[in-house]
Amino acid sequence: MDNSRIRPRVGHIQFLNCLPLYWGLARTGTLLNLELTKDTPEKLSEKLVAGDLDIGPITLVEFLKHADELVAFPDIAVGCDGPVMSCVIVSQLPLDQLDGARVALGSTSRTSVRLAQLLLQERFGVNPEYFTCPPDLGAMMLEADAAVLIGDAALRASLHDAPRLGLAVHDLGTLWKEWTGLPFVFAVWAARRDYLEREPDLTRRVHEAFLASRDLSLEEVTKVAEQAARWEAFDAELLERYFTTLDFRFGPQQLGAVTEFARRVGPTTGFPADVRVNLLEV
Repeated sequence: MDNSRIRPRVGHIQFLNCLPLYWGLARTGTLLNLELTKDTPEKLSEKLVAGDLDIGPITLVEFLKHADELVAFPDIAVGCDGPVMSCVIVSQLPLDQLDGARVALGSTSRTSVRLAQLLLQERFGVNPEYFTCPPDLGAMMLEADAAVLIGDAALRASLHDAPRLGLAVHDLGTLWKEWTGLPFVFAVWAARRDYLEREPDLTRRVHEAFLASRDLSLEEVTKVAEQAARWEAFDAELLERYFTTLDFRFGPQQLGAVTEFARRVGPTTGFPADVRVNLLEV
């Protein structure tokens, strides 16, 4: 990448699930060519839509709401094809008994929240009373019968806290796969359309750098997990299982899953059911 040009402003989700997409950038030195902003999925989505970022991850719901302004990077996303491990409903009751119950939303991702609500309403036939709160499972369960958690907080809750508290953990990726037979996409990487028009070559080089970073990280996933385990509350074996459970692809199957999700939730979530996904031409 060309250092003589202004560095692109790129977002980075501060969750373990995105480490394999950035680890290789640091290994190759490409990270030095990016002006990186670290934040939650929700905050990064807002910054990309507002024009405070040029390129970055954006939750699926926010991408679909602003699809005309954004161009998605092909073959890179954060998703799953079955279990995801880090997007969960933790519950004291069976899910089909949550009608009218209080459900705490500790998630910072609108997509995970909307998926959980869709599953509870359409698959399990219940309409809980939702409220938002910080993602602390112990505190959440003092006020709620169930809680929606994502990211590192979900990993801690499902692996450490829920078993200790005798709570059931329901994986959102598994629930969606059982229901639809499809993978799920939680976040995509996208460039603002106006930035792509100004800097088409640089945008494509950023896309290529992310693909190379992901591929290198997955080739050396044991090393990635061992390094991450030094500062995380999870051992290397669990982190390697997590990184290889996640699906970082964004191909035809994932596009089909996005289309199905949009069909089911679009009219009630702020975008048309037949919203079009614009992909970067490579």
